[in-house]
Amino acid sequence: MKLVVGLGNPGKQYEETRHNIGFKVIDELSHRLNIPLDQTKFKGIYGIGFLNQEKIILLKPLTYMNLSGESIQGVMNYYHIDLDDLLVIYDDLDLPVGKIRLRQKGSAGGHNGIKSAILHVGSQHFKRIRVGIDRPRNGMSVSDYVLGRFTSEELKKMKHCIHKSADACEEWFKNPFLQVMNDFNQ
Repeated sequence: MKLVVGLGNPGKQYEETRHNIGFKVIDELSHRLNIPLDQTKFKGIYGIGFLNQEKIILLKPLTYMNLSGESIQGVMNYYHIDLDDLLVIYDDLDLPVGKIRLRQKGSAGGHNGIKSAILHVGSQHFKRIRVGIDRPRNGMSVSDYVLGRFTSEELKKMKHCIHKSADACEEWFKNPFLQVMNDFNQ
């Protein structure tokens, strides 16, 4: 069984923001894999499907970013999911727009959603896909930037990035994560 979590904030006002790129990847996977996000429990919305006889759970925590770990922990505990079968997708200020980076573990790097995930799962040793959104320019605050919308030029890059992130997830369903990292981190 594998759990793929996309981080974001619930509500219409946040739908198209930089901070919700994790939700966008989950939406893409839901569409590709025909796994409807039709269940609400564990402070999130999720769907369950099967791929090659393996159960796949797609989750969008609805707790707001800084409490995402509560939802992740609830699903993991209920379904008895090993830490090794968790993959979290989230926005990253330290990567340029449109770039992704896969990691097997690491610190939160200042990301409140990842801080919460680490706190609630009790470890930094879980897989991630970091999706680049770049840093704010012209003195804009980080919170205003991540809750802002992509420019039309950035949006073109992000659509490709969403597809590439979903591709990486699909590869992980078939291959060891280290191999997927080597393929996608070039």
